[in-house]
Amino acid sequence: MLTIKLSTFPILTTERLVLRELRRLDADQVFAMRSDPLVMQHVNRPLAKTIVDANALINLIVATVAANDAVQWAITAKGDDTFIGLIGFWRIVKEHHYGELGYTLMRDHWGKGYISEAIGSVVPFGFSTLGFHRIEAITRPENIASIRALEKNGFVREAHLKENIFSNGAFHDSVQFGLLSR
Repeated sequence: MLTIKLSTFPILTTERLVLRELRRLDADQVFAMRSDPLVMQHVNRPLAKTIVDANALINLIVATVAANDAVQWAITAKGDDTFIGLIGFWRIVKEHHYGELGYTLMRDHWGKGYISEAIGSVVPFGFSTLGFHRIEAITRPENIASIRALEKNGFVREAHLKENIFSNGAFHDSVQFGLLSR
């Protein structure tokens, strides 16, 4: 079984980004992102209705990271510590040596290649530091930007599941991607 034990939270940097620990001070930006219907259109979670919802998400993330059951980073632009998104392994399956990658970005930062750049930093960390054999990502087939970012980072489309997700009163298809450490 995979053992994950991070003594300190890892900060990752890319050419344009700093991926840092999510903080309770990020609540206003988390709320702005999670309450935006366009941002959340492909996320199988309800819209945040109040700042309490954002704080609950931050508390959940902080707790799962502390329990070594997840590693999720706040995305910030280099030189500006303001939260603009979230990326990480929100679900780690230790007995099978894999993590599920998830990410969300505030709409003002779409189209800049930030998610692809962040994936390019997080994936090697998952394989080399966390010891994953496999990383999975699941998105909706109409989320072309997400699919492009995954494929650009070497993920392979493995399955198209029909109406396997019930969210916001409707059934949705999902597309599963995978990447192996070799």
